[in-house]
Amino acid sequence: MFFNKKAKPAADAPDDERLLEALATVDDPELHKDLVTLNMVKRAVLHKGTALLTIELTTPACPLKDKIRADIEQAIEREVPGTSVEIEWTAQVRHGRHGGGGNPQELPGLKEVANVILVASGKGGVGKSTVATNLACALQRTGASVGLLDADIYGPSIPTMFAAHDDVTSTDGKTIDPMIKDGLKLMSMGFLVAPEKGLIWRGPMLDSAVTQFLRDVAWGQLDYLVVDLPPGTGDVQLTFAQKLKVTGAVIVSTPQDVALADVVRAKAMFDQVEIPVLGLIENMSYFVCDGCDKKHFIFDHGGAKRAADTMGIAFLGELPLTPAVRMAGDAGRPITQSEPDSEVGQSFIALARTLAAKISVLNAEAEIRAEQSAQSKPGRRSLPIIG
Repeated sequence: MFFNKKAKPAADAPDDERLLEALATVDDPELHKDLVTLNMVKRAVLHKGTALLTIELTTPACPLKDKIRADIEQAIEREVPGTSVEIEWTAQVRHGRHGGGGNPQELPGLKEVANVILVASGKGGVGKSTVATNLACALQRTGASVGLLDADIYGPSIPTMFAAHDDVTSTDGKTIDPMIKDGLKLMSMGFLVAPEKGLIWRGPMLDSAVTQFLRDVAWGQLDYLVVDLPPGTGDVQLTFAQKLKVTGAVIVSTPQDVALADVVRAKAMFDQVEIPVLGLIENMSYFVCDGCDKKHFIFDHGGAKRAADTMGIAFLGELPLTPAVRMAGDAGRPITQSEPDSEVGQSFIALARTLAAKISVLNAEAEIRAEQSAQSKPGRRSLPIIG
């Protein structure tokens, strides 16, 4: 169906066209363009007084779906008064690789992965692996297909957090099958080396191990691959930057100054290798006392947000310090899976939605720039909008 937004339908125009006219006045709150222009309207049919719509979101984790619904209902009421609305929501996560290097053709295992998200920290002990694990679980709970790569070669923690200690297998004898736990695809050095064996590897061996994870693991189709990097700014981070195009990085910190000083170094590293920093997360932000039900800011408060503002990056949110997170990880079932309705479970889910929305915006802006660049070339002309 071709639809020209600039030409308003006549009063006796077909009902479906009037629906599209209404939808063309509804903007995606994150992308700031209307649903028709963004090709998010997959069906718009008026049947017996009901508008039957199919709206394709840019991520199943969209945090503003309720607002979009309300705006649609208001717009249709203005254009076709008395019409009820039924919406079928679908989602198509856009591909986006905006930083880093390497030749994607050399990494066949990642060819169906839409977005790669690096989770990093400037220093150890800030709960980076816990955050990476629960972000991956939270994204999956929204309906996205998700993988989690434990790139901390010396200190893999994913096997413990998922109680996953079986050896990995190979279906085709050429690639490594990721382990699957509750629908989440996992890969870790802990699946390949017994926990009692220490790894005494120099840089080239680390590079080889990480390269194998990127090249030889059969990840299949994924909306998001979350990568738990080791702390600091060492060889593994450099390997990712040189060999892999990624969507962006998330930095995890705690509120105190000693941790935030390392955030600056982590941000500088990603800037140097031209990987976008998607935002900063403050972990262990506060502790809620059982007896007084009051927030206690053990490690200071608000430091990560101030640091994010100073560095000009997004502050994605804060997470509480609670024994339940540690106990859930030790038991092999992350808190976002075992207690999704708890305060901290909801905090992780909110963070995941914020992160997914930010990625959608980043990917959409890149698509718009690419389209504008293509249209500006001689011999190119704009195509009509298809609703």
